[in-house]
Amino acid sequence: MRKILTMLSSLCIFVCCSQENNASKTTEPQLKNILLADPTIFYENGNYYLYGTTGGDTPLNGQGFMVYTSTDLKKWNGPAGSQNGLALKKGDSFGDKGFWAPQVLKCKNIFYMIYTANENIAIASSNSPLGPFKNESQKPIIETGNQIDPFIFIDEDGKKYLYHVRLTNGNRIFVAEINDDLQSIKPETLTECISGTLPWENTQNVPWPVTEGPTVLKHVGLYYLIYSANDFRNPDYAVGYATSKSPYGPWEKAVESPIISRKNVKQNGIGHGDVFWDKNKKMHYVLHTHFNESTVSPRKTGIIFIDFIDDKIKVDSKSFRFLNLE
Repeated sequence: MRKILTMLSSLCIFVCCSQENNASKTTEPQLKNILLADPTIFYENGNYYLYGTTGGDTPLNGQGFMVYTSTDLKKWNGPAGSQNGLALKKGDSFGDKGFWAPQVLKCKNIFYMIYTANENIAIASSNSPLGPFKNESQKPIIETGNQIDPFIFIDEDGKKYLYHVRLTNGNRIFVAEINDDLQSIKPETLTECISGTLPWENTQNVPWPVTEGPTVLKHVGLYYLIYSANDFRNPDYAVGYATSKSPYGPWEKAVESPIISRKNVKQNGIGHGDVFWDKNKKMHYVLHTHFNESTVSPRKTGIIFIDFIDDKIKVDSKSFRFLNLE
């Protein structure tokens, strides 16, 4: 009898301890992925501001652009925009749907957000990275055709260039000089940069090839155009780059592209992001992936280290990690 009581007592202790351990596990904070596609990170005065195309089942989806904040790129808070989490909200903006692919930059102490809505490009301004960003004009920057995925590059001589994607016989990347007020382009400068002509850029061999999500940098006198190719729903969506001696091209595609893909990062649909430098001057690329191996959306946000090695862009594929809310 004593043996039986001892065994029952031990069993009770084991069960109670197991329940306590399970309870402690369930009370631990669970990491929550940030669900933004086409992301960009803007750094200002010790703070990182993350924007992108809204995804997931949220009331803010399709209402503008959310912003998340961090001081260390590891712990993120938000959405922290000045208007119920939104840095820019529908009604203050051009367009009423398809709020995609924002970029934020600072010029003469004013913050600008250039973005896509209604498959056109517009720009809003604010006194704070948190917003509210508002449009001076209810007209798009380019009033003919359809274009998406804007990126403004400011050269060393002060000239400003609008890289963007025009929807014409495929998603093709173009550039035009943009006027100093950032509200219109110089149409006579409009020039095609690249389209999807290589096997890795069109793995499904579709009649509408896709190159999109441009980011342009200048390093040691050479211009670098980082872009994504394939339909974003394709697991082979990936990132490559091209170089030129002029902001207009001609562009020579890097033979080592794609530099970020599911082959080296092990994530489906990885791409369409932006370059930023952290407070220690280390170079990163923020981008999105598919939600998981079988589901595209909502897309998840992550970052990866990249750097210039001689005249090439190299990627530390092992550094990739998702961004999570606290």
